[in-house]
Amino acid sequence: MDSKRRTVLQGGAGAGLLALLAGVGLLKPSEVFAARANDAAFKLEKLDEVLKALGVTSAAEGGDIVLTAPDIAENGAVVPVELESKLPNTESVMVLIEKNPTPLAAIFHFHEGALPRVKTRVKMGQSSDVYLLVKADGKFYQVKKEIKVTLGGCGG
Repeated sequence: MDSKRRTVLQGGAGAGLLALLAGVGLLKPSEVFAARANDAAFKLEKLDEVLKALGVTSAAEGGDIVLTAPDIAENGAVVPVELESKLPNTESVMVLIEKNPTPLAAIFHFHEGALPRVKTRVKMGQSSDVYLLVKADGKFYQVKKEIKVTLGGCGG
């Protein structure tokens, strides 16, 4: 069998299955595509405004939250960040960078039973505190780490 034909048939079968699941109501479009509920928070320019938009009134220090990132980032355009929550019933994890033009860098939502652990790269314009904000059981927890940037990534 021709390999291109096989690829087309597999892709068509996958698309057909998604359409069928969505048609019978077993798969909602918001689960297939990223939900855009927090678009406004990504555009805000001050950390306190972002926290207010996310519904954060207070956050306890999180001993069961792990934020792994370098102390010094040589290139602010690609700063590796690893985050993990060991808090039970973790719903979401947010990465905020205090001195960025827009502090909210990422939001990760987790379904029940998922392992709340993510490795990503963020862009930092200058040396700043990086906050990891975790929502678990309806409460917010945070940890922070200062990262020094030697070469800015946000227009620097």
